[in-house]
Amino acid sequence: MLSASEYIGSVIDTAENQEFRFDRFMHEALYGPAGFYTSGIGRAGRRGDFITSPEIGPLFGTVIARALDSWWIAMGSPHDFRIFDVGCGPGGLARSIIAAQPQCLGGDSSRYVFVEISDSQWATHPNGVTSMKALPTGILNGVVLANELLDNLPFRLLVNDGEWREAWVTHRDGSLSEVLHSLLDQPNFYLPIKAAHGARIPWQQSAVEWVNDVVGRLNGRLVVIDYSVASTSELSQRPWRDWLRTYAGHEKGAHYLRNVGSQDITNDVCLDQMIATCGQPDSVRSQSQFLQLWGIDELVEEGKRIWNEESARPGLQAMKMRSRISEAEALLDPTGVGGFTVMEWVRLQR
Repeated sequence: MLSASEYIGSVIDTAENQEFRFDRFMHEALYGPAGFYTSGIGRAGRRGDFITSPEIGPLFGTVIARALDSWWIAMGSPHDFRIFDVGCGPGGLARSIIAAQPQCLGGDSSRYVFVEISDSQWATHPNGVTSMKALPTGILNGVVLANELLDNLPFRLLVNDGEWREAWVTHRDGSLSEVLHSLLDQPNFYLPIKAAHGARIPWQQSAVEWVNDVVGRLNGRLVVIDYSVASTSELSQRPWRDWLRTYAGHEKGAHYLRNVGSQDITNDVCLDQMIATCGQPDSVRSQSQFLQLWGIDELVEEGKRIWNEESARPGLQAMKMRSRISEAEALLDPTGVGGFTVMEWVRLQR
């Protein structure tokens, strides 16, 4: 593992006392040449650093496939329909969706677009899909999926020091530290007036710009799934280590200026910042509500029925059906991923 000085020096010209904004530091720590994701260190799954809903099992993707078909039919079953899975990593969600054989793909897995920045993750993508580094330019026909993407996009960091100031990162004496500077521009959201000294909040400029760009080019639906809060001011009332988190090997990591490139950095998505620029989503619901809307309970009942019919001599299919029960419990848990927020923006080009 590189020291903080060695890592930052490998990706940024860091003469002593040079300073750079927190969002630039976070970008390099996660997506730079030796970043947590681009280097191949950061991975989802039981052998990785964190588990997202697709890694719980195939049920999550099976439910999403049902929703995708319904949305495709509502659009008139277009032949140029695509599924854009942004930040797909090794493709756990895609594999379960494709395995469910949704009608919207028409048996053509090339219509499933993997959008992933990491070369090391590309090697794990299944044959037949389309892999890209970024979303294509122009109109996006179909559904854009962003499952636990926005929480990892670099954000600016504001600190209450009697007034709201911005955290920058500086390189001195071979280590990284923070310095505070006056705000040179104003955020698009309400800055909390009553906040304790030292309180921190994220300015999620990159996430807002990403959503706004997608919504502006969309002919279909954007589905964002992430942990979130209704307003930025909520985070100013919480200990900052509660929402500005690091992870490595399924454990909470060190301070975000330590172990640079070897741990994840994540935060809660602030809905008020999204809405202020991107407009009110067409729907906002919890992940458990979303999955129940698209038939997770029906799929679990189907699993129980098949298991009961074949339990005397269960085959692989029966075992998969049996696992749906435990998968559903995890996916619907309101204290876990079931409590995540699902935001949907629907835009149809005329």
